Amino acid sequence: MEVELTARQVKIPKALRAQVEEGMNRIARILGRTTTASITFRTQRHLQIAELTVKARMQTIAACGEADTQESALRAALAHAEHQALRHRDRKITRKRLPKEEKMLEAPPVSKPKVARGTSTEAVAENGRAKPRAEIAVHSFPAPATVVEPHIVKSGDALALRPMTVEEAVKEAEFRDRDLFIFRNLSGDLFVLHRRRDGQMELVEIP
Repeated sequence: MEVELTARQVKIPKALRAQVEEGMNRIARILGRTTTASITFRTQRHLQIAELTVKARMQTIAACGEADTQESALRAALAHAEHQALRHRDRKITRKRLPKEEKMLEAPPVSKPKVARGTSTEAVAENGRAKPRAEIAVHSFPAPATVVEPHIVKSGDALALRPMTVEEAVKEAEFRDRDLFIFRNLSGDLFVLHRRRDGQMELVEIP
């Protein structure tokens, strides 16, 4: 496997290179030898970061590891990438094992005895060719209708206790998040505000 190493403001010791080679060989055995990879080592404040990208024939894997040391960060990134490679291989094996179309075994058709015209059923039964079939009347009864009782919830939040104008009633209905609001105007007339399906507020005067 071809592995490209990149270091940003850090150094890559020989022990780390050996760890890279060992980890990438494990991933190559899973995905194939034609796989290529690139690993970038960098530091961010007190964290060591290892970013790994593996490009296989039908899969691209990206993994990242963060730790206090470069070895731990690389170990985390390799473990993540190896887990993704195993999942990709298992999915590929499962797809290959699935049959293209399931073959159903069909029973050979049962041939019915041919009865000549004018021959009664009893005569055929006596000859041993067929037996008369008895007709059975089947009656189906409709299922009882299910009665659903309405669920009624009492609410006093839809009623205004003080007189108000139409504009105040609309604002109050919006504030209370009500689609139905009942109020009286300053003259004492009773009105109902109702929100229609199109979102418009409809004003209904109760005589």
